[in-house]
Amino acid sequence: MALRELKVCLLGDTGVGKSSIVWRFVEDSFDPNINPTIGASFMTKTVQYQNELHKFLIWDTAGQERTLSSVVQASSYSPLVLQETFSTLKNWVRELRQHGPPSIVVAIAGNKCDLSDVREVMERDAKDYADSIHAIFVETSAKNAININELFIEISRRIPSTDANPPSGGKGFKLRRQPSEPKRSCC
Repeated sequence: MALRELKVCLLGDTGVGKSSIVWRFVEDSFDPNINPTIGASFMTKTVQYQNELHKFLIWDTAGQERTLSSVVQASSYSPLVLQETFSTLKNWVRELRQHGPPSIVVAIAGNKCDLSDVREVMERDAKDYADSIHAIFVETSAKNAININELFIEISRRIPSTDANPPSGGKGFKLRRQPSEPKRSCC
């Protein structure tokens, strides 16, 4: 079975739940007292998607980025933007579209959907906006394990095929198939 590495970079303000989403996806756990990320953290998880193995390489940023151009250009990661204020969300996406490759997959997570009484952005507004820019939108709760796996499955579904030709002239990229890694066992 072919192994594809899918690079994901979580972006969003401090406290929106970036680390909690990663921990729920990778470790299937939730810590209400999780320490704030300093700088960035990195985790991986491999899942089967159709006839491939998708290894998610996930950068969890500290939420203090002021510009995305260096993050996106240096890494060609697919950004997963956590829903925050609507104006901030639109600014992040505008910069991603300007500086990222044309085939970048943008996902917007409305995290903490279990706290519906303290919303910054209404679900319908975020969904309409995501639809207008052809982005993924998923309401999630890392605390209650709502739609976390579904979010990453949708990212897998939207990643361009490895057989697709890169766009002519632009900053496109082509994901390469890599040989399967040998199985490792623990303890």
